Amino acid sequence: MTLSRRVVAEGLGTAFLLVTVVGSGIMGERLAGGNIGLALLANALATGAGLIALILTFGPLSGAHFNPVVTLSDAWLGNTRWRDVPAYVMVQIVGAFAGVAAAHLMFGEPLFFASQHIRTGAAQWWSEFVATFGLLAVIIGCTRNHPKITPFGVAAYITAAYWFTASTSFANPTVTLARSVTNTFAGIRPTDTFGFIAAQLGGATAATVVFGWLYRPNKS
Repeated sequence: MTLSRRVVAEGLGTAFLLVTVVGSGIMGERLAGGNIGLALLANALATGAGLIALILTFGPLSGAHFNPVVTLSDAWLGNTRWRDVPAYVMVQIVGAFAGVAAAHLMFGEPLFFASQHIRTGAAQWWSEFVATFGLLAVIIGCTRNHPKITPFGVAAYITAAYWFTASTSFANPTVTLARSVTNTFAGIRPTDTFGFIAAQLGGATAATVVFGWLYRPNKS
């Protein structure tokens, strides 16, 4: 598979991920009648279902990372070439913002507008560390042992993490940046993205070290 085809697939997949996250957040909020729990449930279920479909579709093409920390972890573990990492990260960012714009157009919202949704503080940052650590643990564990069910493992984890983390589990620097330009249910204030991204990078690093060691082949 050529790099150009892998990059296009990665960009499209990331765009559709953000369409799913932002679009289902808008729809859930509009239909929930002010019930935040119901809106979050709709957002979580749609995101989980969307992830299964997207990973199954784009996994054979690009690996379906849709997330810079997944790409960096995969390169660290020797599965992605380091020279391909910049292209992956760049197209993930472009695709994420395109996905937000596409969702906004579907629901009659401005193309981009800064979020006012406050998400900050130690509890939120720790939540993002835990969420990202767990996501990388699931990805590494599933791809090493049960690669065919990785899409279902990732989707199940993200759906659950919407509910067991205080931050609703962004676990993705690109998603975090893109969600800063939507003042809807899924948004995050631009000034709050830095703490989230730092925590995500820390969680991903810790998970890659720990699970890279746990799944390291034994020397005979």
